Amino acid sequence: MLLALALLAFAGPDGAKVFEEKCSGCHKPGSETRAPLPAVLKEMARAAIVKSLESGSMKAQGAALTADERLAVAMFLSAKIDAPAALANTCPMPMPALSKLTGWNGWSASAGNTRYVARTVDPAKLKLKWAFGHPGSVTAVSQPTVVDSVLFMGSEKGIVYALDAATGCEFWRYQAEAGVRVSILVHDGAALFGDTKANVYSIDAQTAALKWKLNLDKHPFARITGTPSLHEDRLYVPVSSAEEVPAGNPKYPCCTFRGSVAAINSGDGKLLWQTYMIPDEPKPTTKNSAGTQRMGPAGAAVWLSPTIDPKRKMLYVGTGNGYGEPETPFTDAVVALDLATGARKWHKQLTPNDRWNLACVGQFTANCPPNAGEDFDFGASPLLVKGADGKDRILAGQKSAIVHALDPDAEGAILWQTRVGQGGALGGVEFGMAADARAVYVPLSDFNGRDAMAGGGLFALQITTGEKLWHTPPPPPPCKSMRPCSAAQMAPATALQNVIFSGSMDGTLRGYDSATGKIVWEFPTLTEFETVNQVKAKGGSLNSTGAVIVGKMLYVQSGYGALGGIPGNVLLAFELQ
Repeated sequence: MLLALALLAFAGPDGAKVFEEKCSGCHKPGSETRAPLPAVLKEMARAAIVKSLESGSMKAQGAALTADERLAVAMFLSAKIDAPAALANTCPMPMPALSKLTGWNGWSASAGNTRYVARTVDPAKLKLKWAFGHPGSVTAVSQPTVVDSVLFMGSEKGIVYALDAATGCEFWRYQAEAGVRVSILVHDGAALFGDTKANVYSIDAQTAALKWKLNLDKHPFARITGTPSLHEDRLYVPVSSAEEVPAGNPKYPCCTFRGSVAAINSGDGKLLWQTYMIPDEPKPTTKNSAGTQRMGPAGAAVWLSPTIDPKRKMLYVGTGNGYGEPETPFTDAVVALDLATGARKWHKQLTPNDRWNLACVGQFTANCPPNAGEDFDFGASPLLVKGADGKDRILAGQKSAIVHALDPDAEGAILWQTRVGQGGALGGVEFGMAADARAVYVPLSDFNGRDAMAGGGLFALQITTGEKLWHTPPPPPPCKSMRPCSAAQMAPATALQNVIFSGSMDGTLRGYDSATGKIVWEFPTLTEFETVNQVKAKGGSLNSTGAVIVGKMLYVQSGYGALGGIPGNVLLAFELQ
C-alpha cells in the first residue's frame, strides 16, 4: 500500500529518459536478451515493475538505478495500479474430499514424464465452457493439476488456487512468498509445490493450511521452475536460477549458482539429500573488463520435472548451460541419480563448452565468457519410454534442436540423434515433448524475434530409430499484425491415442492427427474472455504449460509476457460436447 501511494504521488526523474539510457538496449524489438518489450511491460502493474527491479529477476540491473529512478521507470512504462482481487466466485458448496486422486496430478499424467493419455477424443466436439482470469498478471504458466473434481494451479503472483474443475468456482486460495510456476502435486492430503524463491511448500489440500515450508537454496537468484516428482513418499525437487540475467550487469560478480536436485520427506518436510549438478563449489577466477571479480564454475540449472525410473531406482534430469568459466562436464547433460542417496550414477554431456549468460547478447558484454556457447541447455524433462520393441530409452530434447535417445542400461550411451531445426537460445525443444510406444512428438521453437514465421511446427520421430515419421510446419500466425508475434512452439506437447495437442507462441492451441500430423482442430486464444471470477482476462502466447485432459475436460493456460511472448492471464476450460 505504501508503494502504491508513493507511485501515485511521485514526482522525480524523467522515466522516459532513464529507460532510454539504461534499459532500452535490451527491451527493444529484435533484441536477443529475451527481455519483454515495452508493450508487454505496459500490462504490468507499476508496483510489480518496481519489485522486479528491487528484488526480482531484474535486481542486478535495478541496483544500478536510484530508488527514484526505479519509480520513474515504473511510472513511465505503466499506468496500472495493482489491487488485490476480491473473491468474486466462491463455491456455494464445500470442497469434496479427495480420495482416489485420479486425473492429471503434477507435470505428467503418465509415468516417465511421457505426457501420454491412453484414450481418444474427438477434438471437433471441444467447446469452451468457462474461463478464469489471473488478476494483475501478464503470464499464466502454472500447468493445472486436476484430481477427482478439483483443479489446483499456481500463478505469477504466488497465489495457489483450488477450483471446482467443472465450473471454475473457488474453494480456497493460498498466498506463497513468490511466484508459483510449477504444477501442484497432490499427495496424502497435501498440495505440494515450489516457488521462485526456491521455497517448497506443503499445504493442506482441503483447507490450504500450511503444513511445512523448506528453502532449498539461499542464492538470491535460485528458483524452482520444475514440478516436483514423487516416489514412495519422497518428493524430488529441481532447483534452477535466473542468474544469467544479472550477469548482464558488468558490476555483478558472475557467477555462483549451481543447479541441484533435492529429496524431501513429503510428510514432514525433512531434507534427505541434495545433490548439486556441479560438484565443485565456485571460486574466484579472473576479473572482467570492468574490474569485477568473476566466479565459477556455475550453472547447470535443472529447469523441469525429474523423471523417475523405479525399475532401476534412478532419477533422470537434464541440466542447463554453464554461466562462465571454467568449463565443467556436467552442463548440457542428462544426469542419472540414485533415488535413495542422490549419488551421481552417470552423466552424459551432449554439448561441451556451452558457457553463456545475458552479457553475451546484451548491451554490456564484460561478463560474457571467452568463446561463449549457444545456450543449448536442456530445459525439458527427459522422457523414459518403452518402445514397441520392448526396450527402454531416455529421450531428451535439447535447445540445439537435437533429440537424443540414450540407453539407461549403458550409462546413457547414445542410441540415436535426430535434428529437427536450427536451435538457439530460444530454439529447439524448450519445455517438453510427448511420447507413446510408437513415436515421440517434438514441438519446435527456433524463435526469432525479427521473423514471425521462424521456427514452429511439430515432428513425430520413431522411438526405435529416430526416423522422422511426419512433420507439420506452422500455419501463418494469427498475430502477424502484432509485436511481438511468433510461430515458435515452445509449449510442451500432450499426446492422446489419436491426437496430439501443441500450443504456439502465436496464441493458438492446435490438435494434430497422431498418425499423419494433419491439423484437425485449433483454438485461437488472442482475445478477451468473460471470466467466472469477473477478472478482466485475455489470452496470449502458449509457452511453458501444455494441455491437461481429464474426463470430458481439457484445460490450458494462455499468456506469456516474457521471452518474446504475448502477455495474457487466462485459464481456459473446454468440454467435450
